[in-house]
Amino acid sequence: MSTVSVIMATYNGEKYVGEQIDSILASTYQDFELYIYDDGSKDNTMTVLLKYESEFPGKIHVKQNESNQGVTINFLHAITMTTTDYIMLCDQDDVWKPNKIELTLKKMRKIELQRCRNYPLAVFTDAVVVDKDLKVINKSFFYSAHLNPMKTDLAHLLMENKLIGCTVMVNAALCKILQGSHLPKNARFHDWWIALIASSIGKIGYVNEGTLLYRQHGGNVVGDTGYLAYLKNRITSLKSQKSALHSLYRQAEEFLEEYGDMLTEENKKILQQFAKMQQYNFFRRRILILQYGYLKTGFIRNIGLLFLV
Repeated sequence: MSTVSVIMATYNGEKYVGEQIDSILASTYQDFELYIYDDGSKDNTMTVLLKYESEFPGKIHVKQNESNQGVTINFLHAITMTTTDYIMLCDQDDVWKPNKIELTLKKMRKIELQRCRNYPLAVFTDAVVVDKDLKVINKSFFYSAHLNPMKTDLAHLLMENKLIGCTVMVNAALCKILQGSHLPKNARFHDWWIALIASSIGKIGYVNEGTLLYRQHGGNVVGDTGYLAYLKNRITSLKSQKSALHSLYRQAEEFLEEYGDMLTEENKKILQQFAKMQQYNFFRRRILILQYGYLKTGFIRNIGLLFLV
């Protein structure tokens, strides 16, 4: 059995998926297997995938879901099906650098030495933002998005996710937590749900290096829109922003219900207060945000948050 399982979720990805698979196969660390879960593609994605599976038997495994599950459930369900020591997540349209697995695994094992292998861990990295033709837009996703990747405490992650799913590795201990629980109905994204588990029950590690080319194109489910575009979107769509905020409360409520027995009293209280935020009045909500640190990155984002909440 390989040490690392790389999980790729695909959907109508025929244009770029071959290039992504080739980049993974060129990794300096080779003790891995690639598991591809297609979510009901209508194009030629499956034809491409099955060709790779036939060319690399035992290295690449392809499965197509009976019905479309959506990216969040597709990834989380795939994680629960693995039995390896480490699991990495992978999008269909990026390009991995050769040392991506090696660098991330090195960081993971370093944290395990400080803790233990039975401690649930997640490690994430930076990414190089590129256009559809792989021309560099920004050497750092976090610099481009004006996000601080070091703020991964539970209170911050309830309000703003930092883990880019396509850079994430989790260990078997975190995988077992997912295997022992229900797949969430209110998770914003799979990487956000994983971040909450690691932050509240285990630990998160960060590698300050871009380990992949994060391709931006018209078909991205989630991507890097740039900071100015982010601000414009927030200003012109207040109704949708309030709706998104309420979805974070629902995510916290479900997370608390699912994992409350595993949390420290401090983390349980952080989740309880956040989940009940909309029940409080105008002044109480803002006091709680400042008291518990339910904040985003940067002064402008937080001013907007205090206005919106």
